[in-house]
Amino acid sequence: MKEWIEKIESADSIEALENLRIEILGKKGFLTKEFARLKDIPNEEKKAFAQDLNTKKIEITNALESKKEILEKIELNKKLEAERIDVSRFNNKLTCGAVHPVVDTMDKIISYFQNLNFAVEEGPLVEDDFHNFEALNLPKYHPARDMQDTFYNKDYSLLRTHTSPVQIRTMLAQKPPIRMIAPGTVFRRDYDITHTPMFHQIEGLVVDDSDKISFSNLKHVMEEFLKHMFGNVEVRFRPSFFPFTEPSAEVDISCVFCKGDGCRVCSHTGWIEILGCGIVDQNVFKAVGYEDMSGYAFGMGIERVAMLIHNIGDLRSLFESDLRLLGQFK
Repeated sequence: MKEWIEKIESADSIEALENLRIEILGKKGFLTKEFARLKDIPNEEKKAFAQDLNTKKIEITNALESKKEILEKIELNKKLEAERIDVSRFNNKLTCGAVHPVVDTMDKIISYFQNLNFAVEEGPLVEDDFHNFEALNLPKYHPARDMQDTFYNKDYSLLRTHTSPVQIRTMLAQKPPIRMIAPGTVFRRDYDITHTPMFHQIEGLVVDDSDKISFSNLKHVMEEFLKHMFGNVEVRFRPSFFPFTEPSAEVDISCVFCKGDGCRVCSHTGWIEILGCGIVDQNVFKAVGYEDMSGYAFGMGIERVAMLIHNIGDLRSLFESDLRLLGQFK
């Protein structure tokens, strides 16, 4: 018996210990054979013989369990040591993150207009029909509503299609003069290489007495802003239509890729559309209770500006989290 205990205590692995258990307690093990001898032992000796075997079995089982616990701890410590990470070691592969190009572009635009004393205003993403459409001279059944491709909710609320509702909320809450921009997320049911269902806009609004605002003011601000963002580009204004401004204009810049010579990006015209603007329609002022006021407004998509600055061909790639693309903007 002492010999088996010594073998158990000297086992150096879980596998060696399991082999000993089988050798002692298995179907053909030492103690199993001893228990099989009970049938040949005289009746008067069976009780003492069986008690002795049970005592040995308990001692062997306890010794096996104690040794197994010790060996398992040793195995665990070896595994932990092998997998240990030295957090103090310098790793040349560590890289720093970067600001997303859309966020970076938005920050640059906000910073520019803040330096011109524009306030930054915010509003809810879920809007009502009045703030998103009617107050902006888009009454029910107005054909221009089809241009918005709106996400409607069952309670007749909607996901805002532009940040213009922030202008309405600001005018309802404040008195002129107003000088503000409204950056934020907007939603439309559209998806292709130049459109996504969710994107970002910055819209601006200036309101003051009717003798202090003119289209010339708007034109000057837009030209200086676009040259700040894109460098030495030409800027042109084309007559256009927006329900909330009159007169309205689309603003183009000379193509930043071909410098106006014509390429695939600008459809060989030499010009790229960049934003819309105009003088605020008087019906908008009536909706918010303003009288004898004038103002101008402008708006642009942040992703479009980011695509032009960083030469990105597909707008959707800005939202696909491809590190091969995003890693270029460190």
